[in-house]
Amino acid sequence: MKSEVRMLLRAALDEMAAAGALPPGALPSDPLVERARDRAHGDFATNVAMVLAASARRNPRELAAELVARLPQSPMLERAEVAGPGFINFHVAPAAYLRLVKDIRRMGERYGDAARASRPRVMVEFVSANPTGPLHVGHGRGAAYGDALVRVLRKAGHETAAEYYVNDAGRQMDILAVSVWLRYLESCGVEVPFPANAYRGDYVYDVAAACRDRYGEAYVVDAAAVARGLPRDDEQRIDALVRRARELLGEAAYRTLYDLARDTLVKDIRADLSQFRVEFDRWFSERDLVAGGAVKRAIARLDEGGMLYEKDGALWLRSSRFGDEKDRVVRRANGNYTYLASDVAYCLDKKERGFERLIYVWGADHHGYIARLRAAFQALGNDPEELTILLVQFASLYRGGERAAMSTRGGDFVSLRELRREVGDDAARFFYVSRKCEQHMDFDLELAKSQSSENPVYYVQYAHARVRSVFRRLREEGIAHDPDNADLSLLTEERELDLVRELSRFPEVVESAARAFEPHQVAYYVRELATRFHAYYNAHPFISSERALRDARLALVDAVAQVIRNGLELLGVSAPESM
Repeated sequence: MKSEVRMLLRAALDEMAAAGALPPGALPSDPLVERARDRAHGDFATNVAMVLAASARRNPRELAAELVARLPQSPMLERAEVAGPGFINFHVAPAAYLRLVKDIRRMGERYGDAARASRPRVMVEFVSANPTGPLHVGHGRGAAYGDALVRVLRKAGHETAAEYYVNDAGRQMDILAVSVWLRYLESCGVEVPFPANAYRGDYVYDVAAACRDRYGEAYVVDAAAVARGLPRDDEQRIDALVRRARELLGEAAYRTLYDLARDTLVKDIRADLSQFRVEFDRWFSERDLVAGGAVKRAIARLDEGGMLYEKDGALWLRSSRFGDEKDRVVRRANGNYTYLASDVAYCLDKKERGFERLIYVWGADHHGYIARLRAAFQALGNDPEELTILLVQFASLYRGGERAAMSTRGGDFVSLRELRREVGDDAARFFYVSRKCEQHMDFDLELAKSQSSENPVYYVQYAHARVRSVFRRLREEGIAHDPDNADLSLLTEERELDLVRELSRFPEVVESAARAFEPHQVAYYVRELATRFHAYYNAHPFISSERALRDARLALVDAVAQVIRNGLELLGVSAPESM
């Protein structure tokens, strides 16, 4: 409805401009129309007359009055009036709101969809955890937020792709491969010291066991050969072990073990996310990016633009030109490319695939990396406005007001799978997206499991289930009802009209959430809608009403259930038929 009010206002502005009552070029491309804060002031309001008063050299109230006089006739609009120093308040006709009930029931899951006009094509990359271990609760918040953001952007009319960048070409993957190999040797009776900075979770034992099941003792070597001459420094020691594994096993065997570790953990991550209702359009391999020559091509692109220089044998990006605190190495003196070089190549690849807006969803611990990626993106010749980096804060788990220490297989983190097992996917997803992503989150485990009005996901789902139970009871008791042909003009109670007004807000919430990258707005909205519904349900009879009124009320609550269902779908949360 806001868009319809804006169209009427725009028509009046155009008519005034054509009549010479407004100077050329003064018209705003998108006049501001907002929901009125006080229902006594109508449904919508605009300050456009005050904005244009100076350029038009007119008194704002007089300008507002002329705009009101030029508004086209519309059955949607009951009246418009000038208020205060020059506001225009719009009062929507109750019949227009009531017609919305039929529209919602007719459109179903399409209600709230925006047309795909000339909106930018968007890529959202999120989670992208190194495949060096199971997903933990921090990854879970990024997964729920990123997936909800993709859903909201699609609902708002953006062609949007979801992508997971598999970091499978760097040092951490080599450390994982060596960790698996050392555990494999242990299982074969070869005792070797296990480094403190290797991967120590129990999942490493599982991969090592799978390696032994598949290859027997083909990768067994002498313990002395492994440990001979290793440095004492932890970092140097782990790197030396990677080189030692390559030497003793040979590159082909080392790669087999490396691939087994990577594939096992990627498969585990994919399964975890899929069960959490998080799906990606593409899983993009960093190793494929390197092997396919994309990194070299991106470096060549930077070089052609004069963005690189050599120093101390390394190749440096002039990132300080674009706001970074210092220049960054993209190729080390030993010839190896840095993580930044791969990220540059990945940015280039995304742009070459036709994505006009790139969104990265990172954990808050990656804050220090933002400036260099922004610099690299601009060094490629891109508009910085096309890149958005969103940070997701960690979630702390609490039980009964005290920080929770859930048991874990690895002992040093809480896995997403454990959280899902304890509270369920619906509660986990709703709680994760119920706050702004950059805000720290305290996840109350007991609240998430409770079946009470204090639990927001239960409260919202219960509203949907209540509606479905009404229709189920009508069928079971053989009570005649026909909401499709209801006389909606019978809905005159204030709570009924408030409910319909709230239903009309849904498309605006979707648009606002997409524009601000804030799916939590949808979570707030469905909770508010559920609150209004529960109050209405408790105050007015349904089944015992006279037939015509019953049908009208059934149509209304059916529309409420549909909008709750649509909102929960954007959050990746189910809408149960019964509870």
